[in-house]
Amino acid sequence: MLKQHLQFKLSQKLSPQQIQLMKLIQLPTQAFEQRLKQELEENPALESGKEESNTLDDAYEDSYEDTDSETITADEINIDDYLSDDEVPDYRTQTSNYSVDDDEKSVPYASGTSFNQHLINQLNTAYLDDEEWAIAEFLVGSVDESGYIRRPLPDIMDDLAFTQNIYVEEDKIESVLKTVQELDPPGVGARSLSECLTLQLKRKEKTPSIDLAISILDKSFDQFSKKHYSKLLQKHHISEDELKSAISEIEKLNPKPGGSYAGNTRIIEHIVPDFSIKIVEGQLELTLNGRNAPELHVSRDYSNMLEGYKNAKEKSKSQKDTVLFIKQKLDAAKWFIDAIKQRQQTLYVTMSTIMNYQRDYFLSGDERKLRPMILKDIADQINMDVSTVSRVANSKYVDTPYGTKLIKEYFSESMKNEQGEDVSTKEIKKILETVIGEEEKKKPLTDDKLAKILKERGYPIARRTVAKYREQLGIPVARLRKQI
Repeated sequence: MLKQHLQFKLSQKLSPQQIQLMKLIQLPTQAFEQRLKQELEENPALESGKEESNTLDDAYEDSYEDTDSETITADEINIDDYLSDDEVPDYRTQTSNYSVDDDEKSVPYASGTSFNQHLINQLNTAYLDDEEWAIAEFLVGSVDESGYIRRPLPDIMDDLAFTQNIYVEEDKIESVLKTVQELDPPGVGARSLSECLTLQLKRKEKTPSIDLAISILDKSFDQFSKKHYSKLLQKHHISEDELKSAISEIEKLNPKPGGSYAGNTRIIEHIVPDFSIKIVEGQLELTLNGRNAPELHVSRDYSNMLEGYKNAKEKSKSQKDTVLFIKQKLDAAKWFIDAIKQRQQTLYVTMSTIMNYQRDYFLSGDERKLRPMILKDIADQINMDVSTVSRVANSKYVDTPYGTKLIKEYFSESMKNEQGEDVSTKEIKKILETVIGEEEKKKPLTDDKLAKILKERGYPIARRTVAKYREQLGIPVARLRKQI
């Protein structure tokens, strides 16, 4: 037997307006302009530019003002007058149960000939019979975006038999592979890094340094990659100057020849700063990019249309549909204008607080003066959620006297020095980078020695922490920093 009962439950649910605001906040300037353009195209009730008679606030608060100074707003239009009891407009039933992260994520690619097609076009000039052409085309299809053929030749031989019905020996494939390796860019079709570099060296004019470089790559690639220079000197019976010349030739080569092909390059978006910080008479001055503050208002034509339908004596089905459309567009326009205003205020307040928090840095440009700062520090000061600060910091850039930087770069964790003071990890990384830059290149400092130096300067951190910071700075281990 079925039983019916009532249950009360508290739950939090984001409104469409809140979701719209959060999405707008996380957009950088260029993406925001595209979003604004899209909204203006989709909503005819929203217009850009200054309104002739009304201020920005009045434009969307007062839908129409008649000759008798009687103000009529869109909210005064009773939609129910046009609807029967069982009819509900669709926009009132739209759900807000979708994620704020449901953004369309697409990466634009440069148009033009693909890298593989570029190689195929070059094969047209090679002297190959039908079987060799089929093998060469298959090999080109196996070249990855870096320019390498990663699969072993026995596997390629099996694939040719099963997929192309071509039965050949491995020697035949290797012979055709040499033809593929003669294509541009130099080094393409290599099966390993050493082969890739060797192919490029063989295209150069023969010199003693080139010959030695080829010999090192062929016979001593492992010692070369690990920078065991003393072993190279003994094995090849050469001087340090000869080794330096050979290494210099190798360093000029491209380890990823496929990446040099212009048709394989992604479009790089130009960075537009969302904020600008200047020093005026010793004081910091923050400005928001004007492209983030468009002038918008509700269309007066739509307000007049609402007034006309309101005064109509007969309310037909077509009039009902028209009023529903106008009402929906007016609501959407007002929501959007409000969201733009809140976005501007949120961006400015957040960045202003960050600027004041890092005042010493912005006045001097010395990264060692960056204070430890986490998202919660800023969120507590502006009485906003941490997620809101995160949306601002992760996608916005600020133009400073020291360059244009991503705002999140100013956030860092803290640790205590020997005096018990909180210092930013960025300060320690900057000192670490300076110490490594000043080290003797023939005898680079190990992580243990770096930890001792930092401790002597008042930063007692463990060797593992030094290794972590070094990796975050993109600095290799001491052995790989060694030079002769």
